[in-house]
Order: sequence, then C-alpha cells, then structure tokens
Amino acid sequence: MSTIGDPGAASRVLVALRVDATPERAFAAFTDEIEQWWRPNGLFQFTVGRAGALSFEPGPAGRLVETYDDGSTFVIGEVLTWDPPHHLSVGWRTASFAPDQATELRVRFEPVGAQTRVEVEHLGWDGIPQEHAARHGFPLSPFQLRFAEWWQVLLHDMADVAARDRP
Repeated sequence: MSTIGDPGAASRVLVALRVDATPERAFAAFTDEIEQWWRPNGLFQFTVGRAGALSFEPGPAGRLVETYDDGSTFVIGEVLTWDPPHHLSVGWRTASFAPDQATELRVRFEPVGAQTRVEVEHLGWDGIPQEHAARHGFPLSPFQLRFAEWWQVLLHDMADVAARDRP
C-alpha cells in the first residue's frame, strides 16, 4: 500500500458511479480500454500543449503512460496496487511536478447486485501548491470540484465502454 496521501485527507477528490457490468468487466474497461474513454482536458494536461493516448502497462510492476503522435511518451505514474478485479492504485504526476511532488489515484470495483460501483479517489492535492501550473491558481476546494467534475465525465464514458461487449 502506498503512503502518499491519506484516505481521510481533506485534499482528496472522490467520485463514484454504478456501472452495468461485472467487476471483472469494469476493471478491464478501466485498464485495458482506457484509450476508448479517456478524454484529454485542456485544464488538466500531463504535459503542456500535448495530448496523447493513455494506456496501462498491466500488473504490479506496471505504469500509466501517455503516448503522443510522434511516439514519445510521458510516464504519469507507476502502478502501486494491481488487484483485479477489486482495486487499482497508481502514482499520478504531471510533467511540471517537482521530483518530490506526486498524487495518487485509487480505484475500487465493488459488486452491487448485477452492477459494479466504481469509486475513484484521487489523493494528495494538498501537496501541490495553489500557484502550481497543475492547480491553475485555484484554492484547493474549487480545484477539487473542477477535478471531480472531470472525473464524473470520464467515469460516465468508461461506464459506456464497460457496458459494451469487449471488442
């Protein structure tokens, strides 16, 4: 388990959605098919002025990577927990983060009847100063709200992918 952030920390962003799929299918859609539902957001870019396709290198030694049209990549973070179909956590950073700056994304997949509750928890934003480019000068609370709104959109798109049969 990672030590970045604290599940009760005031700096977390927490979004959850029920998905019409099994936990196995939801986990696969989140990780194996992220390029089908992830949409870049100009406000929350990993690298300035670039948007690429996201992909997971699966497994406990995996990484979350953004790949650009020219073939170059940016490693967003290393997989911290890989426990299909229950839990995934990954480090999360932008190119402008200092070496000691990082956040953590935790995703849980819990069965609820015929559906799965997908919970996204993003921790550690209190360690990124308000004036940092990733926060755009927003105080923590408004930043968290904007970031949560973006995750809501992303989760709805992921739910659509998960509800489809696998390609």
